[in-house]
Amino acid sequence: MYRNILVCLDNSDHSNAGADLAVAIARSSEARLTGCHVYAARLHNSRFIEMEDGLPEAYRNEASLKNTREVHDTLITRGLRIISDSYTAVFQARAGCSGLDAGGVSREGKNFEEIVREAVETDYDLVVLGLLGLGRTGTSSIGSVAERVVRRVRKDVLVSQERFETGRGIMAAVDGSPASFGGLLAALELADVFGFEVEAVSAFDPMFHQTAFRSIAGVLTEEAGRLFRFAEQERLHDEIIDKGLARIYRGHLEAAGRIAASRGKKIKTTLLSGKASDEIIKHASKTRPFLLALGRTGAHATEGLDIGSTTENCLRQVPCHVLVSAKEFAPEPTARKDAPAWTEEALGVLSRIPKFASGIVKGLVEEAARNEGVREITPEFMRKVRKNIGP
Repeated sequence: MYRNILVCLDNSDHSNAGADLAVAIARSSEARLTGCHVYAARLHNSRFIEMEDGLPEAYRNEASLKNTREVHDTLITRGLRIISDSYTAVFQARAGCSGLDAGGVSREGKNFEEIVREAVETDYDLVVLGLLGLGRTGTSSIGSVAERVVRRVRKDVLVSQERFETGRGIMAAVDGSPASFGGLLAALELADVFGFEVEAVSAFDPMFHQTAFRSIAGVLTEEAGRLFRFAEQERLHDEIIDKGLARIYRGHLEAAGRIAASRGKKIKTTLLSGKASDEIIKHASKTRPFLLALGRTGAHATEGLDIGSTTENCLRQVPCHVLVSAKEFAPEPTARKDAPAWTEEALGVLSRIPKFASGIVKGLVEEAARNEGVREITPEFMRKVRKNIGP
């Protein structure tokens, strides 16, 4: 569980909700708490200098400007620091009411930059901040500070929303990636803190390949279609890949169940069909969880990616707190005792199937072999399975 928590403060409703969450987590795990507020005195001073040309003539002589600058600098710098210290003092008192000793940090500079520096310079393992700050408007979906911090901090980040009473349960989105299973582990830990059950959801998109092929068909020439082996590729997707995706994502949920069971927990699992972020957001809007946990990136992440598209979309639209996990966990694959053997010839056929499809084909053929009591897979059996699948 978390041992050192940074709580970002600005006295907004979302920030105050995050402070309550952080206190609850720290109370459960005896974690250290540090409240942090960032103020921008230098920014205000530079803006004041930019406005000097608009001052009345009587105030634009050098002596008056010098005096005004000194007064403004003193008042702004000292006043903003007092406000910042007040925010951290209120948080420390809140923590003290729960029997916790919290620290306080006030930093001067650009808000998100200083939060990232504080998170990097100290060994925090969780950063808590509000989804929206005091600058929220009616059209805001996520604040600039929250978005920039989530993209830059490579630690678990809990993005809080203002209090709501309908949230029940913790939802974990899994897609088979180590990052998503890391999020599941965090969800299991937080379930103990808040007394909620965990639901693991996994979403696959059966329509994407069909949509893509319809789009390609409109631009390929007849010769290009032959070179691309378009008809064969399309049939492969229709017959095998789209049907096999459900099986793969069901397997991710089974792995989630095994992970939970290894920690003495039983979870609910739900398979969703459609674009991942859309289905997760719809499911969250329907079930109203207290918190959604998911990995920073997903199964299709590339090196250097700051945040996955599913995580990004969920941050903007799910009606609950969101934990973006930086942990990674790869469960041990389970080898089935009834797995059939493969002949050399069959393995040769499998090796000629494109890599993006070979795993799906292998699983479908082995499942068919088990259902028919076949102990050895041959090329003839593989052709039989493909024929039986049908378009």
